[in-house]
Amino acid sequence: MNREVTCHKMNVLRLLVALMFVSAFLSRCASTMTPTGGPRDSLPPVIVAMTPDNFTTNRPTTNHGKIYIEFDEFVQIKDQQKEFFTSPQMKKKPTITMRGRGIVIQMRDTLRPNTTYALNFGSAIRDNNEGNPLYSMRYVFSTGPEIDSMVMSGYTADSYKADSVSKSFIWFYPADSVKETAEYDSTIFNYQPAVIARAETNGIFIAQNLKPIPYRIYAVEDKNDNQMYDPGTDQVGFIEGTWNPAEMPDFAMWYDSVRRYVSAEPQLYFRMFMDKAFKRQVLSESQRPKQHQAMLYFSAAHPQIRSLRFDSIPMDRVIVDPQTVGKDTIALWFNVPSASLPDTIKGEIVYLKHDTLNRLQPDTAKLKLFWRLIETKEQERAREKLERDRKKAEAAGEEFEEPKAENPFKFNMPTSGDLNPENHLTIDFDYPLVEADSSRLLLTRQLEDNTVEDVPVHMVRDTAMLRRWYLRAAWVPGGQYTLTIPDSVFRDVAGYANDSIVGKYTVYDPEKFATVKVHVTSRDPQMRYIVQLLDGNGSLKQERRDVTVGDIQFNYVPAGEIKFRIIEDRNGNGKWDSGDLVARLQPERAEMYVNEEGEDTFATKTNWEIEFTMDMSRVFAPVTMQSLSRLLDEREAQRLRREAEKRAKEGPKQQENRQNMNNSSFGSAGSMFSNFR
Repeated sequence: MNREVTCHKMNVLRLLVALMFVSAFLSRCASTMTPTGGPRDSLPPVIVAMTPDNFTTNRPTTNHGKIYIEFDEFVQIKDQQKEFFTSPQMKKKPTITMRGRGIVIQMRDTLRPNTTYALNFGSAIRDNNEGNPLYSMRYVFSTGPEIDSMVMSGYTADSYKADSVSKSFIWFYPADSVKETAEYDSTIFNYQPAVIARAETNGIFIAQNLKPIPYRIYAVEDKNDNQMYDPGTDQVGFIEGTWNPAEMPDFAMWYDSVRRYVSAEPQLYFRMFMDKAFKRQVLSESQRPKQHQAMLYFSAAHPQIRSLRFDSIPMDRVIVDPQTVGKDTIALWFNVPSASLPDTIKGEIVYLKHDTLNRLQPDTAKLKLFWRLIETKEQERAREKLERDRKKAEAAGEEFEEPKAENPFKFNMPTSGDLNPENHLTIDFDYPLVEADSSRLLLTRQLEDNTVEDVPVHMVRDTAMLRRWYLRAAWVPGGQYTLTIPDSVFRDVAGYANDSIVGKYTVYDPEKFATVKVHVTSRDPQMRYIVQLLDGNGSLKQERRDVTVGDIQFNYVPAGEIKFRIIEDRNGNGKWDSGDLVARLQPERAEMYVNEEGEDTFATKTNWEIEFTMDMSRVFAPVTMQSLSRLLDEREAQRLRREAEKRAKEGPKQQENRQNMNNSSFGSAGSMFSNFR
């Protein structure tokens, strides 16, 4: 039975390749030369000859000569490093050179015996004049007596964005050739894949030339185009267990006339994520960029500091402030008068550092933090101008009055505009505050009779960001407010204080926004979710954490398109957690909400109240080949609707050119794949 399946798929695959080339060739043969000034050439190059033939067998492992592929026109090779790859990978990549109307491929590596090789060109081959790409061109041969012919399909998706990951590589490892360890997974670090496939721009891949054997399969995003997995740079995905293409269900294939390559129903589903690479903990650098600030840079996240001491500064005058999301950078602020700070601050830090066996052990590092004032060009010019003005006044016998220097106290706060009452008013300071006298703040609201009333206001510091504060009040929707901050209300660790500040604000009027209500249902009432409201471009606008069965509401939603991303927060920590390849830990599921009609984008208007019912059991139902195909079909239908709207705005000539391009790319042969099973 497996032999029949193998032969069947091999024949269909050859038919697929042949028809692609024949149909393109026939469409070219039927066309005549275009006179100068006519329509733009939109047809890709056509293969007219391959020497040796495609799918040849018993090729030598050494002294294998050259391969020549001839086209019907002169071609160019574009993005070879990014587009061209071999399956399996070769230590020495073949060289590709131009010759006449074709290309010459020179093998430079000793090949494996009894192995099927595929040279994958992606979209690297293009015609020389217009740059029309010939998609998915492959040259296949074997160093053994037969061509491996099994086929498998799949889909690669960003596990957080729940959208396609294009151009990712899929690596296949014969299960009996890799050692499996229960505690961890090091396959992609210790072995070379036997077969390599690549997803198209829609995230779909069709892996060809597989054997009818079990494989362990991984997906890797290659951002550096080095055909290697770089943890912390490339996304990675894996699926549990082993997978034999001979035992997989049938799947459909078809030609995508818009994207101009073959697509398929996915049999496999990879939820790709950014795996955090292991980094050895060490204090890599210390700096003192400002007089009152020092920076400690660690090589790994979450440094564990046991003690910190300085010779000249009491520790109760040192403020420790983690700076980054990974907490691998720490700022130290010195709450000491400038005159008391030496140019060089000496001290020591005791922290946990990895030893040669990657064990965290206490380590003591000396600190020597040097700072001196370095005058900028602007400051130098201002000082020189001030000196010239002084001498000029003295020469004229006039009293020189030095202009008031710019206040070094820095902050970031809008002094006018519209205010979201749920977010309050945010102030970011350059230095941590040591004094903030809320009692001196004056907030007034203008009433309808043009009188004003005082409004109580208080300050609250952000729990995660040391230098961020919020001004909170009982804001009235649509109200107009004036905030007066007298001088010296705020004082920071450098001893700087604010000048007087006046701000005027209008609070959002709810009638100018939409309100979105969501009713959440689930078979598991204990499960917690994160519901994110996105705009039409996918940017996060609002989110609700700790969501369980019941109702939630999004207020002050601008008119326009919205989407929803829902995260299954299994550990209840209020954030999406990525996966761990080595520990075989999949990321938490994140899905885009799709209604019963297959829509994931919704319209809102001002003064609208729109309601949704989200059944989390349906949103996070187990993914099957059928459900995934249905989801991709729904996305494709929405994409085609948007494409139709775009075409409707185009002129008749543009539509005619586009239709000619699609028809010529594949011809009538494309319809033969719609029923391939």
